Amino acid sequence: MKSIRQKRLAKMDFIKCGIEYLDVLSDMYFRVVEHLEKNINYPKWSKNYPCRDSIKVAIEKGEQYACSQNGVVLGAAVLNEDPNGNYDVGDWSKHLKKGEYLIIHTLAVDPLHEHKGVGGYMVDKCIDIAESKGYKAIRLDVVPDNIPAINLYKNKGFTFAGIKDLSRNINGIPLFGLYELNF
Repeated sequence: MKSIRQKRLAKMDFIKCGIEYLDVLSDMYFRVVEHLEKNINYPKWSKNYPCRDSIKVAIEKGEQYACSQNGVVLGAAVLNEDPNGNYDVGDWSKHLKKGEYLIIHTLAVDPLHEHKGVGGYMVDKCIDIAESKGYKAIRLDVVPDNIPAINLYKNKGFTFAGIKDLSRNINGIPLFGLYELNF
């Protein structure tokens, strides 16, 4: 018999977003940033990122995904091949060329739906997408103090690949923790 948690997760969808999701995703990420600013801002996000403009670009490129249940967006993430910085500096366990791995960006759960398995469900779906498209790995980066994200990814089998300067020139975030999951 399925547990209540398994039944709840089974009813979720992870979909590629069209422009009709711009408003709802902008609102969701805004709530996430507000929540982080009032509590602990682990990823060091601001009203400047993630924001409506970055979400619109991700939608237009076909890279924005949302987790929904009964038409309600519970969380979102961006999947693409662009590290937005120098991933060549990572202590990766396999030498892969750009295009051989998929990258998870801006994975977030709406504060109204925290602690319900949404983040883990989205990571699982990202893994499924990467494997189904023939990628050899998923890679990502996090602010080194982002313990909730690090724990989520480690629980899903990701391994540490160093703390590095990705040459992003972001004030207050000189270094990023790198993680990978190879297939």
